[in-house]
Amino acid sequence: MPNNPHEFTTEDVEYIRHGDTRLIARLYKPKGEGPFPAVIDLHGGAWTSGDLTGTQGLDETLARNGFVVASLNFRHAADGYPSSLIDINYAVRWAKARARELKIDPSRIGIAGQSSGGHLAMLAAMRPKDSRYASAPLPAGSPAVDATVQAVAMSWPVINPLSRYRNAQKLAKGPNPPAFSIGMKEKHDTYWKTEAAMAEGNPILMLERGEKVTMPPALWVQGRPDIVHDYHDDDSDFPGNEPERFVSNYRKAGGDIEIVYVDNERRSTNASFDPIAAFFKKHLG
Repeated sequence: MPNNPHEFTTEDVEYIRHGDTRLIARLYKPKGEGPFPAVIDLHGGAWTSGDLTGTQGLDETLARNGFVVASLNFRHAADGYPSSLIDINYAVRWAKARARELKIDPSRIGIAGQSSGGHLAMLAAMRPKDSRYASAPLPAGSPAVDATVQAVAMSWPVINPLSRYRNAQKLAKGPNPPAFSIGMKEKHDTYWKTEAAMAEGNPILMLERGEKVTMPPALWVQGRPDIVHDYHDDDSDFPGNEPERFVSNYRKAGGDIEIVYVDNERRSTNASFDPIAAFFKKHLG
């Protein structure tokens, strides 16, 4: 918590529209002239559920620490991959294009997300100029900006949709299947449609394929124990669990990433929010 926490206001604005569907960003804005650094925040829900209220605890913590936060609703569920990425990429460019009005510094923008939102945050950060993701144009007359971000913070991300898909099915067929595994195959199928798509939009496999990606400084906050996000991929010869595997690959490719483990019972508290605020302060100033 900052010594003198910022007071902030909260406001919902439409950032993009698809036909009759208006997508909302909830803006948390510190009081003052700014310009402030900004964070785009993405909710979880296995790519099929959830909304912008799911990140409120972190968003309020960041706003008190002097960040403008835009928590997004985005297309998901049957809209399918890569619809979410199109909306997220657009939102980053939208924030940069409206920087003066939003009182943000467009050169200091980070992205965050939890669970499936953590996966989307990293994927958006790694492919800011992907022609599919960047396919929604800003309004005519907007400044020329791209969706590059300066830092990415993930909370227990589903970093490998394909291994989670297979792991959940294996657990669902076993004795005493954990609650999360029931229906998880259907959620993945609804959004991803195919295993090929789960492998394509996959930050771990992108690194292991040697894809040329953008690698901003990154933070992974992981609760333990957490069989939903912290498990071993039986199809990989990497000895550790998926968090260690991703961190190893990111560093091997030249990226800067830290992992912070927290007690899973306290993960949706300042035990995880404060390290994220500190991380963004370090990298966004």
